[in-house]
Amino acid sequence: MWQAAIAGVLLGLVSSFHCVGMCGPLALALPVHHLQRLQQALAIGLYNIGRVLTYAAMGGLFGWLGRGIYIAGFQQWFSIVMGIVILVLAVLFYFMNKSFSPAWLRGFHGGIQRIMGKLLQKPRLVHYLLLGMANGLLPCGMVYLAIAGALSTTGVEQSVLFMAAFGAGTLPAMLILSFFGFHIKLSLRQQMKKAVPYIIAGMAVLLILRGMNLGIPFVSPVLADAPQPVISCH
Repeated sequence: MWQAAIAGVLLGLVSSFHCVGMCGPLALALPVHHLQRLQQALAIGLYNIGRVLTYAAMGGLFGWLGRGIYIAGFQQWFSIVMGIVILVLAVLFYFMNKSFSPAWLRGFHGGIQRIMGKLLQKPRLVHYLLLGMANGLLPCGMVYLAIAGALSTTGVEQSVLFMAAFGAGTLPAMLILSFFGFHIKLSLRQQMKKAVPYIIAGMAVLLILRGMNLGIPFVSPVLADAPQPVISCH
């Protein structure tokens, strides 16, 4: 469990470069400037808690799916395939300007954006929590990478912890951006944005290595085989 937590936090911290570069405009657009200082802090906190809750819920869903993969004995190959798919998609999207987004996924994201627009019209404190939860459902390369990690875990609890820790790892950068965003130079945010494809590619390579069972601690540990049925002598 502690390995899942550490891996999730580290991925979240690395993902902060992406968060500042890609999600920064949304964080800066939160209507909190008319609120008193304490209410601003509460609203920003609720927004980020909402993101973490959505990530944890995703962890539960994909952890359940990943458990089926683990029981079937495909975890090792699945980790390799997921790493290759993410690497190929990263190259196509970031370096060749090609993206693959099915119509149903575009429709889903469009619906989420409309809900967020309505919540922003007359924001109340509870709306900031809902905005954060909705934001967690928007398309994000680093979230997809975290989901791939959640799918490769061996249990639902590990997956939930991994995704929650991933969200917690993004909190420092997002909180700093929300409170001091206007003091962060646009050029710095652009540089962070440029680093994203290399971070995603690096994480994809780690997923591939993880499935290769090289016996390297943390990087490529030996994955356990699918649990065997207990043999009773009675």
